[in-house]
Amino acid sequence: MKGYRISIIRHGMTEANETGIYIGSTDMPLSRKGAGELAAKMDEFDYPSVQRVYSSPLCRCTETAEILFPEIELIKSDGLRELNFGEFEGKTVDELINRDDYKSWLKGGKNTRPPKGESLEEMTARTFSALHNIITDMMQNSITQAAVITHAGIITNMLLGFGMPKYDPKYLQAKAGEGFDIMVTTQMWLNSQAFEIMGYCPYDKIEEDASE
Repeated sequence: MKGYRISIIRHGMTEANETGIYIGSTDMPLSRKGAGELAAKMDEFDYPSVQRVYSSPLCRCTETAEILFPEIELIKSDGLRELNFGEFEGKTVDELINRDDYKSWLKGGKNTRPPKGESLEEMTARTFSALHNIITDMMQNSITQAAVITHAGIITNMLLGFGMPKYDPKYLQAKAGEGFDIMVTTQMWLNSQAFEIMGYCPYDKIEEDASE
């Protein structure tokens, strides 16, 4: 049965990531350091050869796609945006730690929203829709290998919600410019809304034979 391989990769670092500021829906570009780290990873690792790239529309993701997969067709998907942190956007944990609404959000379940923000349940629903559209597009256009550039929270939530086998969340945290490969078949997705987690991405470079 035909399989479709998707490399789900986290965007590079931003200044907010470096300083511990919440930026979910806030559109912030890569930092100079973040762009440099991505270029260094391309020298250190092998990234997959893909036929199409799907990306969150936020510029930190589209800039990452342009660095890692230049000249590959890029399709933006609004459903791949990071969680909207509402009133917590642009603030650090130290600035929020004494707020009762922040404490309630941390203790709450999937239906709990930050003030004027988005719940995990709402994020999961749009993530499913985005992933379904991506897989459908790949099937309809005979695309067997693609990349998805998105955010740390989206990646972990996606793998926890739809990935098999099931892992402890601590093993599903993506570093900047890195992520996970998944494999999905038509039967798996249509019958179970599930995919197989294959391993980490990018890959260690294969050393060339010194005799060549």
